[in-house]
Amino acid sequence: MDYPIVHNPSKSRFELTLEGKNAVVDYFLNNDIMTITHTYVPKALEGLGIGSALAGYVLDYAMENGYKVIPACWFIQVYLDRHPQYQILRVDNFKKEE
Repeated sequence: MDYPIVHNPSKSRFELTLEGKNAVVDYFLNNDIMTITHTYVPKALEGLGIGSALAGYVLDYAMENGYKVIPACWFIQVYLDRHPQYQILRVDNFKKEE
């Protein structure tokens, strides 16, 4: 299902409003790195694929705009793991100490 997702750059978030309830993905940008910090879907909207729709939309946006992604949000981490077409976006920002 296609959902009406809106990019709200002034709030550094992507938003979806359905049945008067808001689902969001928050992020911040640092040069060409998009750190996705939070995904929220209200309980009343869970199970409708809204989180996945938002995640795909955000990652498509990152790809179209040449951003690399740090998935600081667990939902986006899992989504990236399950969708190999987005692996190219992932930034390995953590180095193992020896």
